[in-house]
Amino acid sequence: MDPFDAGAGGLLKQPKSVWATAGASVVAFMGIGLVDPILPSIAQGLNATASQVSLLFTSYFLITAVAMLVTGFVSSRIGGKKTLLLGLAFVVVFAGLAGTSGSVGELVGFRAGWGLGNALFVSTALAVIVGAAAGGSAAAILLYESALGLGMACGPLLGALLGDASWRYPFFGTAFLMAVGFLCITVFLKEQPKPARKTSLLDPLKALGHGGLASAAVSAFFYNYTFFTVLAFTPFVLNMTPYKSGAVFFAWGVLLAVFSVIVAPRLQKRFGSLKVLGGSLVLLAADVLVLGYGSHTTAVVCTILSGAFIGVNNTVYTELALGVSDAPRPVASAGYNFVRWFAAAAAPYFAPKIEEWSDIHIPFVVAAVTAVAGAIVVVVRRKALTLPQALDSARAGRTPTAEEPEPQHATEDGVTVFAN
Repeated sequence: MDPFDAGAGGLLKQPKSVWATAGASVVAFMGIGLVDPILPSIAQGLNATASQVSLLFTSYFLITAVAMLVTGFVSSRIGGKKTLLLGLAFVVVFAGLAGTSGSVGELVGFRAGWGLGNALFVSTALAVIVGAAAGGSAAAILLYESALGLGMACGPLLGALLGDASWRYPFFGTAFLMAVGFLCITVFLKEQPKPARKTSLLDPLKALGHGGLASAAVSAFFYNYTFFTVLAFTPFVLNMTPYKSGAVFFAWGVLLAVFSVIVAPRLQKRFGSLKVLGGSLVLLAADVLVLGYGSHTTAVVCTILSGAFIGVNNTVYTELALGVSDAPRPVASAGYNFVRWFAAAAAPYFAPKIEEWSDIHIPFVVAAVTAVAGAIVVVVRRKALTLPQALDSARAGRTPTAEEPEPQHATEDGVTVFAN
């Protein structure tokens, strides 16, 4: 089935509950890039250094990573809808409080609370969309990636528009939009059935015992370091007004959305997931290296261009995390995200520190090395990641080779999934 087919089960024909969850997901992902164009303004307004302001990302993603071990535990006990609403409530409260911050320490602390809410929401939203979407997991994943791309694109734009008046307004704006999302999910999303088995706090870690899922998580860890070096450190390098910086990252987000939803599936169908992922990671490494050593105009172009590679990578990694192991989707997603979000916390902290210890070019050298490291993991561990290749064979209409075993189908919550 073509997930873009407007017929029943296509990307455009989904229940209201799916659209409500996807809409709130857009705002949740907006919160990640929201502070990008206003980082210099926050530093100036709170008399903070670049490394201090970068802690806005570090605290956010560090809490997000740890909270991944809790999300399944919570959702399996109170249900998907209540978990989504709890996460949204946390974001509304802490995003609003962030706008009242009187010091960078307060702002970092409120972003940590925001990260907890976002973890509860985002990890559960993917499972809810996959479970409620018409047309199976392919259309659901593309819808989720569409929400991610749109949120990543609109976050910097909203941050620039509101932040031009005051760096506080984007936080208040996010709180308001998430409150709207809270109301939409309350009205349109029916309570999801609770899993037959409650998830323990250790289940996501146990799921990482699967070689394929562990390999995907480790590769994504290296990739996320590169991703968030671009997202959190580049605004200081570009040193542009909020409007100009917002425009750059809006264009970056548009490419991210287009390549994650439209280009990535077509490349996967033609070349296979692992070849696409490895090639995209190498190209991303080259891009950030040129970004670090090029002129200001070159840096702007390479920043925007990186959105294309990041979009492809995001889609492939999401499919790997959900399909490479036989663990339930929420458990596999939690274990995978637990590993990769630590890199998202590390990059914003270490990139400005590395600049202080060396020069402005070296953080991008490190980012290029980590992208290549992610590609090396994919190559070395390709046998553990052969299941998605079998999926690619089915998509392309060819017979799997001996190295590409035919996937077995199992159902979970009425949705077809693939298991060894």
